[in-house]
Amino acid sequence: MSRLSVVFGGSRGIGRAVARLLAQRGHRVVVISRNAEAAQATAAALPGADHVALSCDVSKEKEVQKTFEGIQKNCGTVGYLVNAAGINRDGLLLRTRPDDMVSLLQTNLLGSMLTCRAALRSMLGQGGAIVNIGSVVGLKGNAGQCAYSASKAGLEGFTRSLAKEVASRNVRVNLVAPGFIRTDMTAGLREEETGGGERRIPLGRFGEPEEVAQAVLFLLESPYITGQVLVVDGGLQLAM
Repeated sequence: MSRLSVVFGGSRGIGRAVARLLAQRGHRVVVISRNAEAAQATAAALPGADHVALSCDVSKEKEVQKTFEGIQKNCGTVGYLVNAAGINRDGLLLRTRPDDMVSLLQTNLLGSMLTCRAALRSMLGQGGAIVNIGSVVGLKGNAGQCAYSASKAGLEGFTRSLAKEVASRNVRVNLVAPGFIRTDMTAGLREEETGGGERRIPLGRFGEPEEVAQAVLFLLESPYITGQVLVVDGGLQLAM
């Protein structure tokens, strides 16, 4: 029997790779993005059938609530939730506008908090698994990414705390912390912004979204792992 999996930020990058891998494993996938057309295109290209595309801004509580009400009514109970929606606004703190700080926190941190809260309304009755997508800079920090790092560091603390809250109800919550992954978010990075580019990474290259997706699937399917952070960075932490 296929399991219903919801992927926020599922129309691009890591989220799209996760959606594709879940579909390949026989899951029915709900692809969610702020871009409705991109979500539809991604869902239509997934292997298997009966996948769903939805549009939602994770930073808006009412939109998140309405989205999950629709999923529950039309698709069934959520078994897996992956939070891959995220934005980036790099820049030195002195040059970062407060509006950009707020946007980062609302999307990268508050958004995952809202989606987790909404999903738990059904998960607590039947169990489930959640994987949030953080970042290695949320663990180690990085010059020029103060606001982004803060949002991802907050996501780590939230993930561990939520894991403690819901473990007794058979809901597991983990976090994957990627390093430099080859997506549209990293395509325009200059070498100085990565602290040396691929030469800085022990494995000598940027990772691929599919490699992060494998780590996400591992945590979703591992029944005795919760409250953990799995770093997928090619050894980047060793050089930080």
